Amino acid sequence: MQTPSDAIAPGPELILSLAEAAREALPAPFLIPAREVRLRIEDLAEPEILDALEIADPFELTGLYDGIPLTEKRLSEPDPRPDQVFLYRRAILDEWIDRGNVSLAELVSHVLIHELAHHFGWSDDDIAAIAPWWE
Repeated sequence: MQTPSDAIAPGPELILSLAEAAREALPAPFLIPAREVRLRIEDLAEPEILDALEIADPFELTGLYDGIPLTEKRLSEPDPRPDQVFLYRRAILDEWIDRGNVSLAELVSHVLIHELAHHFGWSDDDIAAIAPWWE
């Protein structure tokens, strides 16, 4: 049993396993395409990404979709880059502590679903139907 004296912050492996579990819990129509999106866990977003998004504080960005949404993909113009979702571990942990009212699994699931929304072209109503705790 872990005690406060030997506790450590959840590492990237745990965040990845929570994200993979959340992805596997998606409704059937979304599961197979979601599995094609690569999941990446980083501590914080790179300065270039923050600059491009005009975000000053790296703890304000918990996740990011990098790719071409399915609604914009064209078979005649394939993108050689993989679709990816970045989950920023330290920003997620910071928000989890600040909230204090959701589990880490719930927060990781929410961030993942929000980023997959960009991949699928989902509306806010679509997101709420899949992750209602966000409302």
